[in-house]
Amino acid sequence: MNQTFMKERKVLPLVLSMSLPMVISMAVNSLYNIVDSYFVAKLSEKAMTALALVYPVQNLINAIAIGFGIGINASVAFYLGAEDRERADQAASCGLFLNFMHGAALTVLSIAAMPLFLRAFSRDKQIIDMALTYADRAFAFSVVIALGISFEKIFQSVGNMKISMISMICGFVTNIILDPILIFGPGVFPAMGIAGAAYATGIGQIVTLAVYLLCLVVSPVPVKIGRKGLRMDKAVVGKLYGIGIPATLNMALPSLLISVLNGILAGFSDTYVLVLGVYYKLQTFIYLTANGIIQGIRPLVGYNYGAGEHERVEKIFRTTLGLTMGVMLAGTLLSWAVPQWLIGLFTANEQTVQIGVNALHIISLGFAASAVSVSCSGALEGLGKGTPSLMISLARYVVVIIPAAFLFSRLVGAQGVWYGFCFTELVTAVFSGFIYRKSV
Repeated sequence: MNQTFMKERKVLPLVLSMSLPMVISMAVNSLYNIVDSYFVAKLSEKAMTALALVYPVQNLINAIAIGFGIGINASVAFYLGAEDRERADQAASCGLFLNFMHGAALTVLSIAAMPLFLRAFSRDKQIIDMALTYADRAFAFSVVIALGISFEKIFQSVGNMKISMISMICGFVTNIILDPILIFGPGVFPAMGIAGAAYATGIGQIVTLAVYLLCLVVSPVPVKIGRKGLRMDKAVVGKLYGIGIPATLNMALPSLLISVLNGILAGFSDTYVLVLGVYYKLQTFIYLTANGIIQGIRPLVGYNYGAGEHERVEKIFRTTLGLTMGVMLAGTLLSWAVPQWLIGLFTANEQTVQIGVNALHIISLGFAASAVSVSCSGALEGLGKGTPSLMISLARYVVVIIPAAFLFSRLVGAQGVWYGFCFTELVTAVFSGFIYRKSV
């Protein structure tokens, strides 16, 4: 495949053609957790609370794999744009191997740390037992996740977005078929409960990886993956981690935020912890759709930057911002049009639904503003400017929201946390615009 189309085609059609498969892919990817949550909610509210408590660590594992994958994506695209094929091969091969090692380490560490982590947020033995049952099985697939994401980013870096879309859809279809079978055990199948949800997700991820491997054999990518590329060139590895570490921190910060907010909300009621967990399932769908656009433009930005097409990079950014803003406005409209239905997917408790509706109404007011920070952060990652991107994420997930959520919760109660979200997005949008203009 010739990658010169990345700097030759008109910007809007190019962005749409690259982003649409990724929007579909990310939307499908976000449905993994939503589908698991939907079926687990049928078991009990305690089972749903257990899932909400596991989510930050689950998100952290994904964040490390995806963050380093972004490093692979940006590095390969940059070297291809600079016409340095040897280093593009090295970035793909070394990146794949290193992310494999990350996945193996995460399997051991996450399973070992979960009992202590869970006891910090709940004293309910039944909830903790269910959370451990799910976590021990879900985290066993960390290597599979890391490898699948690495191949995803390699295919994306050369402009082949459709393979990512097909692979993710195959994995999701597997998951949605297996969830009710493994959780509830119809017919001859044993009912596994919350453990079944973990197995269904894991098997879906295996299918996704298998599709990538099959596609690699049938339709090889322009970069060569193999032992020859495993030579650990200092410049290449430095670039992988130079982009990958800040990107990982960007992706991991939501886990820190959720854990802190769970601690604040637990002081009021476990119901608020549940609502926060439900909100993150729903917002994942909205934000990952927006992030699908970002995924689509990362290789475009990296390739054109490597080729010296700086004016074209700016056009790509402006187009991305407009598209992302549209997605977030649609999310706001949904949050006000059908909030009862959205929350009702995960709980039948009327009090919980009302708390959730109130949360959606308040938080969604900041969605449109968040398009600015999401677009700026994603574009900076594509440019290989990991540190400025990290500064935006630190403001969004730590520096502003944690103090704001704590202060507002003391002033108006638990719903002050929801106001903290909205306030943070407005402040961070201004900060993001400043950081982006200063960095490019």
